Amino acid sequence: MPRDSLLLAPPPPELSPPPDVLLRFLGYRPLPTDRLDQQPADDPPLALLLFQGGPHEAALALLEACRARWPRLAVVLLTPGQTADPNWQTALGRALVASVPLPLSYDTLSAALERARFVRERAGTAQNTGLVYRLVGRGHAMERVQYLIGRVAATDSNVLILGESGTGKEVVARNIHFQSARANRPFVPVNCGAIPADLLESELFGHEKGAFTGAISARQGRFEAAEGGTLFLDEIGDMSLPMQVKLLRVLQERVFERVGSNRSIQADVRIIAATHRDLEAGIREGTFREDLYYRLNVFPLELPPLRERREDIPALVEELAARIGREKGIHVRFGRDALAVLGAYPWPGNVRELANVIERMAIMHGDGVVGAADLPRRLREAAGAVDAPADPDLPLPALPPAAAEVRLPASGFNLKDYLEELERSYIVQALGEANDVVAHAAELLNMRRTTLVEKMRKYGLQRSGAAPDI
Repeated sequence: MPRDSLLLAPPPPELSPPPDVLLRFLGYRPLPTDRLDQQPADDPPLALLLFQGGPHEAALALLEACRARWPRLAVVLLTPGQTADPNWQTALGRALVASVPLPLSYDTLSAALERARFVRERAGTAQNTGLVYRLVGRGHAMERVQYLIGRVAATDSNVLILGESGTGKEVVARNIHFQSARANRPFVPVNCGAIPADLLESELFGHEKGAFTGAISARQGRFEAAEGGTLFLDEIGDMSLPMQVKLLRVLQERVFERVGSNRSIQADVRIIAATHRDLEAGIREGTFREDLYYRLNVFPLELPPLRERREDIPALVEELAARIGREKGIHVRFGRDALAVLGAYPWPGNVRELANVIERMAIMHGDGVVGAADLPRRLREAAGAVDAPADPDLPLPALPPAAAEVRLPASGFNLKDYLEELERSYIVQALGEANDVVAHAAELLNMRRTTLVEKMRKYGLQRSGAAPDI
């Protein structure tokens, strides 16, 4: 079955082979634009393929007719030269997601259609954000954050979001994007700390076929994917110095080259960066460039940790429970005693840790009311509610000594939760013995540092008195 339909404007009569032949070969279903009624309104085509030539007023009229049925329909422009006519680019505006030179080739057309797919998926994400990306909180701290988002969203300035891990930096970045004039274009997130340094350049800027071993075809990077929209560079403090130099050039000159190419590509992209690190300390230590810092830090926005806005916890719990109910069909409520425990816990993992607890409680007590006794023991202990009985639905045996005989309790138990508690306990011990140096703790546990970092994030662990070194 064809993956998607594509609206195809009338091609030039001299064009050979006909474009619909190649489209069918690629697995698409070409649909002539004089048959719009054959495509259901609730099944939008992937894109509209227009041919550059003649007055663009007719093309705009066609696009308007198509967008009357599908408001977010993207346009791929087929051009007789290597680049699109600037007049056509201006006329099509943000609807244009890619241009492809004629005659058509498999690689260039495939790349353009994949970009159209990427834009459509991102637009769908923007439409369905709802509760997922809505900022929650009526305290002074969050009111201030929401005010600053509204101010900076109306501009194209670079934004640097600061805050501990789990405070919702990507949520803020998405809110800035969706309140800006770029809302109908892609929002592309990149975690700079999760991509190896030697691959980050290709990830950001793309590469040409044969640029390095394994580059079997050309590939566009995140800058091209975010064209006209927003590029969110998370954990920018983990970026290597050589990559910082290359990023600085893009921010200064608004051009970049794919790896293995000397052709400059214009970059109409808004940059939002985020980090939990102290970049000013990084400048002093020589791990972060001062000139890049000032390029990014046009509009700093600092997020408070959850422990400093405890008044927002009841609203956050309600919000997260509603999200789970909408996405998973599991509805759960929290009693006053449970909310009191949640409000007293210090939340080292911030909102991310709270979301994990809410989801766990929804799974265990779906369509019911969660009381204080139902919450994980570590929360009750930290909140001073240790006199509450252990979780009745999670009878976990005591952690056994290494050489002890392990026996299954007569009543059975939740193996997954037991193993997670066991794993978390050993990670905490390893971090303590390693003085919170993640690399040393990873050696004690005989695992990769990146694996330990992910597990620390999963369990909401951080160094004593500071943000985690992850």
